[in-house]
Amino acid sequence: MFDEFLLDSSPSRAPVLTGTHWAICFAAGALGFLAVFFGLPIVFVPPETNVLIFQSVVLGSFLYTQALFLCYIYADSRRLGLGGTWVWMGLSFFLWVLGFLFYLVYSAAKTDNWKRATIPIAYIVECILVGVTILVPLIYTEALPKAQLMTFLVAPPPPPPPPPPPMAAAPVRAVRRVTAEDIMRAPTVIPRSIKKVIDEPEPVQSTAVGVVGGVPGGMPGGSPGGVLGSIISSVAVPPPPPPKATTPKRIRVGGQVEAAKLIFRPTPEYPPLAKMARIQGTVRLEAIISRDGTIQDLKVVSGHPLLVKSALEAVQRWRYQPTLLNGEPVEVVTEVDVTFTLAE
Repeated sequence: MFDEFLLDSSPSRAPVLTGTHWAICFAAGALGFLAVFFGLPIVFVPPETNVLIFQSVVLGSFLYTQALFLCYIYADSRRLGLGGTWVWMGLSFFLWVLGFLFYLVYSAAKTDNWKRATIPIAYIVECILVGVTILVPLIYTEALPKAQLMTFLVAPPPPPPPPPPPMAAAPVRAVRRVTAEDIMRAPTVIPRSIKKVIDEPEPVQSTAVGVVGGVPGGMPGGSPGGVLGSIISSVAVPPPPPPKATTPKRIRVGGQVEAAKLIFRPTPEYPPLAKMARIQGTVRLEAIISRDGTIQDLKVVSGHPLLVKSALEAVQRWRYQPTLLNGEPVEVVTEVDVTFTLAE
């Protein structure tokens, strides 16, 4: 029934759409699929593969149906001699299904054959109702029972804390009080031995001036004058020499100062993925330049993740002139900027 009145493919009528028309429709759908699948990752951040395939299929289907409507209006209006072919094609191009339905109603009124419009409209309305029935539950997810979900999601209350451990009983100490009667009471047991106490004589204080165990006169050889004479006649001890200034093992220098000492600087390779995504910018690294001018350690300070790996690989091979401080080579801590710019 649909083929007979919409596409005129019954045995009694010649088909409206020829093989050329179908080839144009399939070419339009395939072109839309390939354009989204290969062009979308270049313009925007590439999505996941399944999402990219879904978007490509949607656009390919849209272009397929659009080309099908346009080919049918072009062939049918010329076959029936209705006129205004390009007007109806432009209306269908901008209004899509609605413009195609307007043409069916117009052609049915002109040919007095309303089956040309009623049957396609019934099919299209059924497809719209089925699509709405499927999409509405997917869009409005708030229809789920909130009260039941909240009972499942709320965490149970924490268990009560355990009771404190029982306190250990303090040991009972017997306190004996000593009274004056106990002190004055005579001992009941006679000791076996009595310790003899010997009084030591007091040390004799010397009237001589000086320090005990010192040298007579205050200096070796017994120089006259005692301590005062030794102070006057002694030679002043020179102060200790100042400590020598030690050269620091590592200094920090600005990146622009060290950039003038570069003797080997290979250019970093632009990552293909960053080039496809049109990503450019500067990667800042913190580097330690050894005494012989090689890079010992690299740390990333800032920069796009797609550009960091290429910058690290290039800067690791850079070579500098040794930095001298007080005539000795030292290690240098500096910052290195690697700029990635796309050619216009």
